[in-house]
Amino acid sequence: MRHYSPRKRVLVTGGAGFLGSHLCERLLAAGDDVVCADNFFTGTKDNIAHLLPDPHFELIRHDVTFPLYVEVDEIYNLACPASPVHYQYDPVQTTKTSVHGAINMLGLAKRVKAKILQASTSEVYGDPHVHPQTEDYWGHVNPIGIRSCYDEGKRCAETLFFDYSRQHKVRIKVARIFNTYGPRMHPSDGRVVSNFIVQALGGEPITIYGEGNQTRSFCYVDDLIEALIRLMATPDDFTGPVNVGNPDEFTILELAQKVIALTGSKSEIVFRPLPSDDPTQRQPDITLARKVLQWAPATRLDDGLRKAIDYFRGAATTG
Repeated sequence: MRHYSPRKRVLVTGGAGFLGSHLCERLLAAGDDVVCADNFFTGTKDNIAHLLPDPHFELIRHDVTFPLYVEVDEIYNLACPASPVHYQYDPVQTTKTSVHGAINMLGLAKRVKAKILQASTSEVYGDPHVHPQTEDYWGHVNPIGIRSCYDEGKRCAETLFFDYSRQHKVRIKVARIFNTYGPRMHPSDGRVVSNFIVQALGGEPITIYGEGNQTRSFCYVDDLIEALIRLMATPDDFTGPVNVGNPDEFTILELAQKVIALTGSKSEIVFRPLPSDDPTQRQPDITLARKVLQWAPATRLDDGLRKAIDYFRGAATTG
């Protein structure tokens, strides 16, 4: 670790994305120097344009499948397309981003003796046979399906993190992130919250796959970022993995009805066939996060949805 500056220097890969841009914002507000690395496949400069004038913010166009040589104290590895529309567009590159990206960032952490956090995912649990999901559940994942590039890529990344910890004594943290929503979500990312809001604001039919009985748990982005920062600050002997998400469970149909009510939309709900390997249940057990991070989400779904709706409504008028 560098000792000649009072400020921490923090690298955020995928820093121009939905989660990454909010994280960069929070780290700057905390007094850190922030290096944002992004190849802009799903991230956008619009997300971090307001940060560019800050002298403590640095933007690098970079793909994590190639090595990066910077001097930093902490690394948040968020780089990877996270929605099915984007990660299935180029599934080979998605796997490379998770696996090669993890190798390159862990190699950097090893070289500069930085602490590194992996943004893993609830998708490591696949279509779970255990409900809610606890961190000691190994998952039920299809290794050859259309979602496997993301699911198995993230699982392999976790393997690499723990092997680098055991073999090279790299200080690691692993967060398993559940569904997160809020301002700066990509309007065409295919995820259910952004889909429903965009459809409702446009007066288009709201599309539900299956009968809408599948459940999801939705965490507002500010709560999620708080959990990541708290995880990074834990003692070195706590590695995770730790579930980070909102344990309040809603059916997809309930979400659609909430979005229609909050937008005042006249949209109708239409039903389409369920995609392959779509999990029927997704709910985190956050007992470990409550205990170790002293964290639980504070934002009610209705309140968070209002903020997300305001963002998308503003984006539609300025776009």
